[in-house]
Amino acid sequence: MTLKPNARTKTRGEDVSNFINAYGRVVKESVGGRAGDLIVMRPWQERLLDGLFATDASGSLKHRTGLIGMARKNGKSALGAGLALYSLYTGDAGGEVYSCASTRDQARIVFNSAKRMVELDAELSAESKIYRDAIEVPSTGSVYRVLSREAGASEGLSPTFVIFDELHVQPDDELWNVMQLGAAARREPMLLGITTAGSRTDNLGRDSLCYRLYQHGKRVAAGEVNDPSFFFAWWEPKAGTEADHSDPKVWAEANPGYGDLCSIEDFKSTLVRTPEAEFRTKRTNVWVVGNTAALPHGAWSKLAEPDRVVAPGTPVVLMGDGSWNGDSTGIVAISVEETPHVWVTGLWEKPADSNEWRVPVADVEQSLRDSAHAMPVVEIGMDPYRWQRSMQVLEDEGLPMIEYPMASVERMVKAWKLFYDSVLDGAFTHDGDPRLARHVENMVLKYDTRGARPTKESKASTRHIDLGICAVAGFERAVWHANAAPPVDVTAQIF
Repeated sequence: MTLKPNARTKTRGEDVSNFINAYGRVVKESVGGRAGDLIVMRPWQERLLDGLFATDASGSLKHRTGLIGMARKNGKSALGAGLALYSLYTGDAGGEVYSCASTRDQARIVFNSAKRMVELDAELSAESKIYRDAIEVPSTGSVYRVLSREAGASEGLSPTFVIFDELHVQPDDELWNVMQLGAAARREPMLLGITTAGSRTDNLGRDSLCYRLYQHGKRVAAGEVNDPSFFFAWWEPKAGTEADHSDPKVWAEANPGYGDLCSIEDFKSTLVRTPEAEFRTKRTNVWVVGNTAALPHGAWSKLAEPDRVVAPGTPVVLMGDGSWNGDSTGIVAISVEETPHVWVTGLWEKPADSNEWRVPVADVEQSLRDSAHAMPVVEIGMDPYRWQRSMQVLEDEGLPMIEYPMASVERMVKAWKLFYDSVLDGAFTHDGDPRLARHVENMVLKYDTRGARPTKESKASTRHIDLGICAVAGFERAVWHANAAPPVDVTAQIF
């Protein structure tokens, strides 16, 4: 290679910037450039790399660990890819470079950008062997690989440079610790997280790995902790979590590429259709604090069409959820059509003046039977945790029962995203039932490393949400049926 680090300078940042300018390519059309064009490092990126690649009196790199935080669409993937390639082609012989993330697909985002940069450059391609999840440089014995938390922590690795993409979604410390300990024998290793903010807590309610590193970085920056081996750069509003997330000045503070790499118009358009907590996290790079209302004020009421009549013969999905006692149980129906309609078919709530109360299971079962006989029901979903016996009884009678585990975080995160987007797009209607409205309004969003999903305000809360959860889950199934091919033959069902 023609570019080599200059150990006599106080920083190698200029060398890194020159490498990326010479070999980095825009791999996707964006406001930052056309696909195939050479990357042009911005001044703020050059200053960032000057700090990251600072050297000590002996010319060695000062930092072994780093955390860089900025909002989405500021060129994190391209920057991470450029840094990984710099280490691969100019680093020590026998180098091991890794793109890490919580999932293999996430880890491939930075890696695939880097791979495409190599494919677009004749010099890099000539020196490399390119595989699906690896790039090898035979002349030096160095290799760049994809590694994810879901594949299990790999012992025996000796990384020289590691990029952790979106560190905030790492469910635990395991992979991070393996990479950090594995680098002990290297001369100048670097472990770098590049991320947006996220939830403060992990899946067990503890401070997440990323949030702990963020807190450490803040203390280092404030001079409270002496850790010269740790590099920290974080763009966030000056007012922090108290900042007005709708203020363009706040957007500029949290986005170093504002108006350049990320479009100002995009901020304006996403502001009105993104949950406040998510917008604050992804677009202003502040950490999620507490629960937040599930839907924007007034969004649910706009979908009400109490006079709408679902055409006879239209397929219907039923979704039930609830408990045996002390809470409530509800059933919601959703029509399977281009614009679904949602309505309540049953609700059983604990009376306010009752201390001992149980859900009338027989009544719930009969309500499902009645609905299945009155309408062309293609599916009845229920959480098997509380209703396994009832589901078996009804299935034996010929009703189309399916298990829909409401405790499945991944499933509810996916269902919620579809539901939320559809609410904002006006993609379905409901009958205006005040009971359903109340349950929807009682839902709050829980954020953790796996995403956002609706839940109760607290376990002790007496505010019921079962109809709202049924609407979220049932809508997902109705959309699935609407998109399924061939259409379900509801006339062939016999009850």
